[in-house]
Amino acid sequence: MTALPNSNPSVDILIVGGGINGVGIARDAAGRGLKVHLVEQDDLAAHTSSRATKLIHGGLRYLEYYEFRLVREALIERERLLGIAPHIIWPMRFVLPHVDSLRPRWLLRLGLFVYDHIGARKRLPSSKSVRLQGRNPKLLGQPLQPHLRHGFIYSDCWVQDSRLVVLNAMDAAQQGASINTRTRLISAIPQGNSWLATCENTITRKRYSIVARGIVNAAGSWVGEIIRDKLASQSQKHVRLIKGSHIVVRRLYEGDHAYFLQNPDGRIEFVIPYEQDYTLIGTTDIPFSGDPSDVRISPEEVQYLCESVNAYFQKQLTPADVVWSYAGVRPLYDDDASSAAAVTRDYELEMTGDEASPILLSVFGGKITTYRRLAESALDKLRPYLGGSVESWTGSTALPGGDIPASKKPDEDFARFVSHTQSRWPFLPDSLTRRLARAYGTRVALILGDAKSLADLGEDFGGGLTRAEVDYLCEHEWAVTADDILWRRSKMGLHVPSNAAQKLAQYLLTRNAN
Repeated sequence: MTALPNSNPSVDILIVGGGINGVGIARDAAGRGLKVHLVEQDDLAAHTSSRATKLIHGGLRYLEYYEFRLVREALIERERLLGIAPHIIWPMRFVLPHVDSLRPRWLLRLGLFVYDHIGARKRLPSSKSVRLQGRNPKLLGQPLQPHLRHGFIYSDCWVQDSRLVVLNAMDAAQQGASINTRTRLISAIPQGNSWLATCENTITRKRYSIVARGIVNAAGSWVGEIIRDKLASQSQKHVRLIKGSHIVVRRLYEGDHAYFLQNPDGRIEFVIPYEQDYTLIGTTDIPFSGDPSDVRISPEEVQYLCESVNAYFQKQLTPADVVWSYAGVRPLYDDDASSAAAVTRDYELEMTGDEASPILLSVFGGKITTYRRLAESALDKLRPYLGGSVESWTGSTALPGGDIPASKKPDEDFARFVSHTQSRWPFLPDSLTRRLARAYGTRVALILGDAKSLADLGEDFGGGLTRAEVDYLCEHEWAVTADDILWRRSKMGLHVPSNAAQKLAQYLLTRNAN
């Protein structure tokens, strides 16, 4: 293993971590002309970035903790992200039923007024009061228990979270960044004003060395371990690991709206339409101290989520109704809050080093909605030492596939794009057209190409997941395993037959061997 000469660093930045913060920084840095090398020990979005509630939102409940700057920043970002990724991000209306014994109605109304006006809302409808019951009950109140008569409705956005990570990585690569999945940092030692880092491919076990002027530690739950064990350094900042779990059940109600539920313990739950046929329910907030790579929902959490829904909905859930669940660890910045729910969702950036010693920037906390602003803040800190353009560019440049003609009505824009896709490939079933358009946007043409029939797309592994799509994911999106495809690049795992994963794994084995 030969080290590259210290006088000629191979890269400006070595980024550790392929979650949303790591790839967001990689995209921004590469677009500013910096040479970027990113390593991720697993798959892109393998952990926290694919295991949250999948919302692009300001965080209505954070207003109770006086996090006005964070909420404002997140709401401004909500508009920007909707603009650059309208295929994987779309508006959603949330119904907030009022419960007399919990927060008073005037407080909810005030909070929603602030939420409407603090973040430069342009394309999403404002909040309003709604009657949930009556002589002619509307769709909003039909699934709810009859004593819930009043409430509010407001707007936020839904995101295909793991795809947001992948699209940022794709754009970073198109800007010149090197994206290396299944690759871990073994160690890094200072050499003059640079780092000499050793990395290892976790599949082949081959190691290589790379010289970097700066390291960005965006390892999420492992940020402290990287500082302590890989860099032999220390930090005064820490993350607080909080487990959040979700359950998925068969669709509870008709309509595209979601519900925001208040619990007597002060927590809130979301009930959200999911993958056409399902409903997503979450999340919990539980302190976590185990291995972040091995996180599972507990029976107590399942029961808690069911009971939260049962307090509001006519249909009563039991753990037997759960068809799928997932859990993730949120590495929140430790601000010494008294409870898990109160821990800030803001981020902290810590940088050490100068002109004479190697730069290390570590990311603590953050949320998916503000990842782009976090990346800009990181580049602002790095620029005096590493250079790069001063121009901020990521908030106005579409992510791959997001260059759909836009107006002030995102739903209508996407509907026109779906219609265009259907007219160009008329053999596609409506549901498949919509799924492909949502997942890939304008890049759907790279999958469908000149196909004239479904047969032209190759073997169907189930649910419309064809060989053409799988090949695209392997060639352009770093997919390696069946799980990468069924549970991160898509959620097709909910829709395909039970033997699909095995068929897909066998195909990938043969494909990779060739």
